Amino acid sequence: MAVLRFSFGTMGSGKSTLALQIHHNLAVRGLRGLLLTKLDRDGVQVTSRLGVSAPAVEVSTDLDVYGLAAARLPLDFLVCDEVQFYTAEQCDQLARIVDELGIDVFAFGLITDFRGLLFEGTRRMLEVADERVEMQVEARCWCGSRATHNARVVNGVVVYEGETVVVGDTADAPSERLFGDSVRYELLCRRHYVRGEMGE
Repeated sequence: MAVLRFSFGTMGSGKSTLALQIHHNLAVRGLRGLLLTKLDRDGVQVTSRLGVSAPAVEVSTDLDVYGLAAARLPLDFLVCDEVQFYTAEQCDQLARIVDELGIDVFAFGLITDFRGLLFEGTRRMLEVADERVEMQVEARCWCGSRATHNARVVNGVVVYEGETVVVGDTADAPSERLFGDSVRYELLCRRHYVRGEMGE
């Protein structure tokens, strides 16, 4: 019986690393699968901050994921990274792939955006997934507490409004330039997210 498993967490919780590991483990056993991503920080591939990466199929907003899987049969599995950016319809297509094609789907995504709200794709995955798995690697705030929020930092200040999707990376990577602004993300606990405090 095929399964739709959704693994979620904050940035830095090991989602892409686990996605790559599952894809590798199944592929070396001779199983046929696809690796998919959307808006990965390094382009059309799945990348881990540990330095591991693999080429992937880019999921554009208008891609029929079910149609893609049906056209590539026979398939045993799909590994889908960055599903928080998928549309609700694409998440429903993942469920159809499991139910109608009998293909296991392993999906990975962020739980909330920089405002502390569920992404569209995350919300739908929580609604339709057979299994919901919180990542066990706990990213940490600068204070040492468990990080629960992906704070967006623009020109050194935590912001709470703006476009939902602005691709960037965490504090240990160079800031992205967006319309002249320096944009990056900081992992914070709830208390320091609310206060907008990033330590020294």
